[in-house]
Amino acid sequence: MRSWKRAAIASLVAAPLAVVPAAVSFVTSAPAARAEASAPRELAKVAADPTPVMGWSSWSFLRMGSTATDLEREARAMVSTGLSAVGYNYINQDDNWYECPGPQGPNVDKYGRWITNPAFFPPGPRGENGIAVVARYVHRLGLRSGVYLTPGISEQAVKDNTRILGTPYTADEIATKTPENNYNCGGMVGIDYAKPGAQAYVDSVVDELASWGVDYIKLDGITDSNGADVKAWSAAIKHSGRPMVLNITQGSFDIKLAPVLKKYANQWEWTPDIEINGPDEGSANSCNAPPFTGCLSVFPLTSFTHWSDRFAAAAQWQRYGGPGGFNDYDSIEVGNGSAASGMSLAASESQLSLWALGSAPLILGGDLTSAVTNAYGTRASLTRRDLALIENRQVIEVDQDAIDASRIADGGSPGHRAGHQVFAKKERRGDAIVGLFNTTTNLSSSAVTITVTANALGLAADPHGYLVQNLWGGQSVVAGRTTRVISSAGVIRVSVPAEGVALFRVTPLP
Repeated sequence: MRSWKRAAIASLVAAPLAVVPAAVSFVTSAPAARAEASAPRELAKVAADPTPVMGWSSWSFLRMGSTATDLEREARAMVSTGLSAVGYNYINQDDNWYECPGPQGPNVDKYGRWITNPAFFPPGPRGENGIAVVARYVHRLGLRSGVYLTPGISEQAVKDNTRILGTPYTADEIATKTPENNYNCGGMVGIDYAKPGAQAYVDSVVDELASWGVDYIKLDGITDSNGADVKAWSAAIKHSGRPMVLNITQGSFDIKLAPVLKKYANQWEWTPDIEINGPDEGSANSCNAPPFTGCLSVFPLTSFTHWSDRFAAAAQWQRYGGPGGFNDYDSIEVGNGSAASGMSLAASESQLSLWALGSAPLILGGDLTSAVTNAYGTRASLTRRDLALIENRQVIEVDQDAIDASRIADGGSPGHRAGHQVFAKKERRGDAIVGLFNTTTNLSSSAVTITVTANALGLAADPHGYLVQNLWGGQSVVAGRTTRVISSAGVIRVSVPAEGVALFRVTPLP
């Protein structure tokens, strides 16, 4: 039994959950959603954390103009707002930390490794690398530090025949002529891992990151042909001796790569960017470099419609998520209010609920502090309402159980007049978590009534009935009391507004 008292349960009146009348009712009758048994973590990857990562990333708000000062301010805000106290502890620098002279590829050192851009990340007083300076600052706050790379090796290293650290081999001996994705410079080519020195090169890159104090590596631009790179980076992390999260982000991979990801990576994002605007979403190329005239603002960050493809993707990838390896649905854009996030309160609750049901990483994308102005000349800050949403401990607990929910009802594609989705998972201690989503995007439309049974959630019949707790509590867009006892029939019926969700914990009574 959770934080509530058994005596309090007895005092509740056994009655169906109150609902608001609505025009359409849906009943779920799919097979029960059950938690898979926890399996030992794969020895092929180093355990950085057996639960989904929680933190913040620079990409959504700062994009191509992030600096060391910006990251340090965001890190301080993560502590001062209380976010770190509820588990958010990663500060991750995305693209644009390295020197990018042009399409010939990133600038490299004498061993072919990327060079930190001192204009954005100045070296320390003793010449320490700028990324290392930020990592040290972040660590002093009790947080962890992440950084971004793409696979392959820079064409500049190949042209200069740079030496591979600790070997007699050079970059041109391990390089292929196949282009690899790099969304800033370009100019990256593949690595032939059958060649001597290939693994040693990746080891040297990861060893350097480890020496800088990096705790999280985002490897972006991955396709189905990059399985060898995923394996090599995982081996390099293991070789370094420093536990680091390996986050694999798609260029265009699909579920064919899933077995490799599950074996070697800690999390993987296979969906398109969640952000609406920016270079990946059709804006002008001048989003990439000062003065960024192609992006007058990064707001709104997203919308319910823009990320609603995650419902189908979450169902497709569900079987690959679990302790130590997590399906990543991209950044959480709740934070800076409805206008900046692009989402209503209902949509904000839906995003956090779907991510929590899937035990996806909770990586915040908005601005945590009003002290930062991004390269596009816009600024924001956490709203009190959104801070309460992303600090909801009951929802965080659902995310951190490391169990990936199954879809047990699919009532049509998001945007349809009466679309709905139901996801559920069975907790190890016997209760169930269920999210009943109204995927209708017309905010003026009537709420729809969605019905689910305890049996469909995988709960055994219980003559005493069930306790149903609304995990969004008083903030919920779903009307009614936050806790109810329902009868032994185990029928949950609730009215959900457009773009909204009812997120419940269902517990058999003693």
